[in-house]
Amino acid sequence: MAYATQGGKRLRAFLVVESAALFGISLEHSIWPAASIECLHAYSLVHDDLPCMDDDDLRRGLPTLHKKWDDATAVLAGDALQSLAFELTCHPKVSQNPLVRADLALSLAKASGGAGMVYGQSLDIAAEKTQIPLSLDEIKLLQAGKTGALIKWSACAGARMAQEDVGPLADYSEALGLAFQIADDILDVEGDEATAGKRLNKDESAGKATFVSLLGLDGAKQAAQDLVKQAENALAPYGHKAESLKEAARFAIARKS
Repeated sequence: MAYATQGGKRLRAFLVVESAALFGISLEHSIWPAASIECLHAYSLVHDDLPCMDDDDLRRGLPTLHKKWDDATAVLAGDALQSLAFELTCHPKVSQNPLVRADLALSLAKASGGAGMVYGQSLDIAAEKTQIPLSLDEIKLLQAGKTGALIKWSACAGARMAQEDVGPLADYSEALGLAFQIADDILDVEGDEATAGKRLNKDESAGKATFVSLLGLDGAKQAAQDLVKQAENALAPYGHKAESLKEAARFAIARKS
């Protein structure tokens, strides 16, 4: 479990902490759901790397967990990380209000399960088996689950902890999540494997439709930039307090890994 959670960008944890800070919630409280989402995300990567899923042998510059140990260990470590995520979300130090903790746990269950991340993963697996490439709208639906759902939960966590309207942060995170995935598709074509820490050019070799294959490289880059602007505009109600979240949106498409 410790091996699976080392490294990475920590973007989702960052979104939890910074969205909480918008409402005056300290790190003492926000660190718990921030750690929770990193455990949940790590579990999803461990399982996604398995031979029965995406079959990868490199993650964050290291051998994937099932290569380091074996498939059974990877399954169990992923299962344990998923359980730990909900344990951390429900920790009393998150909030003195049990309704806040319950809301975070319920929303995380929805974001990570059959209506969220797992649904997106199932669409992704199905796309590898079909002879008909996905349309742009179908790719957006797939990515809204596979990548976007956990990013959205992370960015909305602060508003949930404060029991405030999640609307602006939901709009921000939907644009951010899509921009993040477009950047992933661009990196899969232009990136460096040593820098990215994972195998690249997988989508093209698998014949899968991506934002790059449908929009072209320049079109995908422009779409990502437009989405970053949308994300920044959604944060207008928070004024200068949201500058770090705006920077996170810009980072999402400028990163090299």
